[in-house]
Amino acid sequence: DLVSSIVFSAGINPKLYSYITQFEDFYPDENGFIKKKIILKVSDYRSAQIQGNFLAKKGLWVSEYRIESGLNCGGHAFATDGYLMGPILAEFRDRRKELNQTLHSVLVNSLSEKNRSIPPNELPIKITAQGGVGTAEEHQFLLDHYKVDSVGWGTPFLLVPEVTNVDDNTRNKLTKAKEEDLYLSSISPLGVPFNTLKGNTKDDERLENIAKGRPGSSCPKKYLVSNKEFTERSICSASRQYQNLKLKELEDKNLSTTEYQEQYEKIVDKSCICVGLGTSSLLTNNLETKVEGSGVSICPGPNMAYFSKIMSLKEITDHIYGRLNVITRTDRPNMFIKELKIYLEFLKNKLDEFKENMNDKHEKYLLNFADNLKEGINYYDDLFSQLKDKFEDTKANIIKDLEICKSYLHHIKLEIENLSLVQIS
Repeated sequence: DLVSSIVFSAGINPKLYSYITQFEDFYPDENGFIKKKIILKVSDYRSAQIQGNFLAKKGLWVSEYRIESGLNCGGHAFATDGYLMGPILAEFRDRRKELNQTLHSVLVNSLSEKNRSIPPNELPIKITAQGGVGTAEEHQFLLDHYKVDSVGWGTPFLLVPEVTNVDDNTRNKLTKAKEEDLYLSSISPLGVPFNTLKGNTKDDERLENIAKGRPGSSCPKKYLVSNKEFTERSICSASRQYQNLKLKELEDKNLSTTEYQEQYEKIVDKSCICVGLGTSSLLTNNLETKVEGSGVSICPGPNMAYFSKIMSLKEITDHIYGRLNVITRTDRPNMFIKELKIYLEFLKNKLDEFKENMNDKHEKYLLNFADNLKEGINYYDDLFSQLKDKFEDTKANIIKDLEICKSYLHHIKLEIENLSLVQIS
């Protein structure tokens, strides 16, 4: 009987989308009412088109497209190829009507072929945004300038005990976290970059196991078993079983000390986050952790660095709507600038990763990424130079930061091109 919504994220999943066609509640009735609405997390307009079309062809309507920054977010991070939040939001704003009409036409055709009820009117879509929002002014700007229906906040609520189940020890660590303590890691067994906090107790537990000569988790829950590299049945790359097998394989490769250590670190870096992310709730509610252990994983976004006190629900709500300012730091960058800087570091890290074995595919990826970032910077140049009565207190810093980012990107691109020349010669 529940009237609700379900959020799908992490890219197109044909098996999942086909599976939900079995359930009546996901289809619109003769009045256009949908009992179970679909919310789709997307990184850009093209992703919304492709996934929305895929679902519409099955007679399923996406009621909300939730645009999330690829890197300036908590948890798993799905980087775009250098496309930035501002230009992405602008495209959704400018092409929203086209998206709605095109997909509704596909939906009607599909419902007709399936002899299902066709809504009497065009079904609406909501466009929402989230990722790195930190001030009332940024919140309102997204609503006014990009015409989004609502704006999401996540990371700051980790400091609100009334809302989130975070144990006292972890919450205190979050209040003290600076930029360097919040990083994009490779600890997830899913193989997807994962925003996390240095010094979380799950990492301490992982390092203790390594020191004892027993790397890996006992894998009590088995929620992320997906690897069949060594076994018929899937196991998890964070498990002791997998890491023992992988390290044995590594021993047989006769690598140099440096190469061995690099590969070793990559193997034992994987953490049991499927357990760790839930342990905080158990500790908070004084529940048994005998099976799971007491190690806690936490996945704040980079925005956590600018929130440094435990807050009540009223305080964070007042902050969001401009009645109170809970940020004491004066050096917090604008959300768009912060994302740009994270993307520049991501590009630099990719360049360093590819340096030794640069090929045409790598070069094409890096140059395309850099070109997309340049387009994004040009967009922000135009945006902030033309804005009136918005970000007046921070505009000078924003424009200065853009110049610095522009120069940094130029140097990265030169390095890519010089490496390409070396490969050719």
